[in-house]
Order: sequence, then C-alpha cells, then structure tokens
Amino acid sequence: MTTMMAQEIPAGLTNAFSKGNAQELSPYLSETVEVILQNEKQIYNQQEVKQTMSDFFSANKVNDFKVSHQGKRNESSFIIGMLYTSKGAYRINCFFKKNKQQYLINQIRIDKTNE
Repeated sequence: MTTMMAQEIPAGLTNAFSKGNAQELSPYLSETVEVILQNEKQIYNQQEVKQTMSDFFSANKVNDFKVSHQGKRNESSFIIGMLYTSKGAYRINCFFKKNKQQYLINQIRIDKTNE
C-alpha cells in the first residue's frame, strides 16, 4: 500500500486519473466512498466505486489530468484537479481521511466545467 505524506500525492493516483484507469484507484479507496457525480450523491463500496469510475472513464475518454490544488489538515487531506476528456473538462475533488498510517479516499466529486 502507498502512504501519503503531508503534501504528497501518490504518483499511482494521478496516473490512474491520467489514464482513466479505475482499477488503479483501488489502493487509494476507503472501504466506503461517497461519490458525487454531476450532483448525484451515492455511498459505494470499493467494488462499486471502481465500476462507477470505470463507466465514467468509458463514457469520457481521458486526455489529461492536472492537479491544481492540494492540502492537508489534521487527519484529512484533499486534491483538486482538472480532468480533460473527449467530452470536455471535469473538476475532480478527492478527499482523504487518515486510516492507520495512510490516507484513503473517502469522497470523490466530479463536476463538469466550462473550461
């Protein structure tokens, strides 16, 4: 498992988004993850998150992913990035909570942007 330090984003996480590969997100997921996709909120287990993200990536072929902000406070951290796809740009927010010695995603929010 990959651990995440103060301002460090695991390369595997950015690679997963850059490639549009839901399977590669697995090591970074909490047991349950809140997914907010176009303002629809669901709580999913890891398998459901991978399926949801896989469906999203299939419908939106990924061209690029760039992290624009990141931060950390106490036992949580976040990244905000732009996902550029065949169907436009999406703002990706990933929120992490510390679980034992690593930070795991407990929320993924995906919003379409006008960029």
